[in-house]
Amino acid sequence: MKSLIVLFSLFLTFIPTNDTQKWGKTGHRVVGDVAAEYLNDDAAEAVDRILGDESMAIASTWMDKIRSDSNYDYTHDWHWVTIPDGMTYAETEKNSNGDLIKAIRDITKKLESGNLSSQNEAKNLKMLIHLIGDIHMPLHVGTGNDRGGNQVDVNWFWESSNLHRVWDSGMINESQLSYTELSNAVDYTSEEKIKTLQNSSVLDWAQESMQLRKQVYQIPENRDINYEYMYRNWDTVQKRLRRAGVRLAGVLNKIYGGE
Repeated sequence: MKSLIVLFSLFLTFIPTNDTQKWGKTGHRVVGDVAAEYLNDDAAEAVDRILGDESMAIASTWMDKIRSDSNYDYTHDWHWVTIPDGMTYAETEKNSNGDLIKAIRDITKKLESGNLSSQNEAKNLKMLIHLIGDIHMPLHVGTGNDRGGNQVDVNWFWESSNLHRVWDSGMINESQLSYTELSNAVDYTSEEKIKTLQNSSVLDWAQESMQLRKQVYQIPENRDINYEYMYRNWDTVQKRLRRAGVRLAGVLNKIYGGE
């Protein structure tokens, strides 16, 4: 009996957690849920046709699910891009496997072409929903020094973690809000602001994430972060989720709604 307890404990230790997801499942679902509110009629109809009974919120996490499928190994590097401080994307050495910016551009063009099969259109739409979320998480636009904060060990509310995980899911999980509750909390902006946000490019989105990196890395020497860090950064998390959703809707409105 004692050995069974030990084995069961080891099993629990290795169960993967949601913290390994990009923006976390909740964050990505918020982006999809917010975007759905800003689709024009034609784009909303097209998304419903492509995704069927699946909402944009639920479809948003598909690209993380396929990471365990070797058929999609070619997409692994699409979740991030490296732009060192003081450099532009154009000046960087490009990843031969692709990167976050290239993937968003390429997938957008594929969807705009109208030449995809129903199955491939659904796959590419799910990827775009996910990746536009990713680029709004500051540490998915990395410096090239620490794997986007994955190598920056911290104690998040007195538990071992890393800076990337704190931004992907730590603060969102600490809010104890469901994705619909958080979506409702962040889903407010003026018509003028919507137009401004949607009149921007993928390079603008990446540049914004780069500008936030100084704020993200403001941690104490002992690397213990909790209430104060969340207080200083929670508004930024909500703003990035809101912007990702509004901008995703803008891209889909252009592709499917003629805007």
